Amino acid sequence: MPLWLEIIINLIFAYGASVGFALTINVPRRVLNLSGMAGVICWIIYWLAMRANMGRLIANLLGSFAVGILGIIFARRKKCPATVFYIPAIVPLVPGVPAYQAVRRLTSGNIQGANDAILRVIVVTGAIALGMLLSNMCVEIFFRIKKFYKRNKDVYNK
Repeated sequence: MPLWLEIIINLIFAYGASVGFALTINVPRRVLNLSGMAGVICWIIYWLAMRANMGRLIANLLGSFAVGILGIIFARRKKCPATVFYIPAIVPLVPGVPAYQAVRRLTSGNIQGANDAILRVIVVTGAIALGMLLSNMCVEIFFRIKKFYKRNKDVYNK
């Protein structure tokens, strides 16, 4: 399959998954498109990191970091809570297949395979949570520095 077609397919399905989940959880109509765009951007970052052989951990970390930053930016722009963007945009990164494989292996009696799949799910979920945490911390530090310099503008302009 050509690279351009693979990119287009990834864009369409990431947007569809994000907007579809946003519709499921009753996100306001005025933010549906931005929720979908956040999902597309996080998935493309994940996909590019995986193609660059960075590994699943770093790829999920970078994707969820992007979701965190975009969620805060879009929330300020549309004047609504950031979770309206976080939850639908993170859906493409959720490790559904490894979770399914873990349960399937567990029910079939393959304990070692189930342990491996559960560990993979835990690592991916931890990377997603860490990416969201780091993005919120970076934005908070940015706005505190901005507020500090705005408050002390007269002191530094002499």
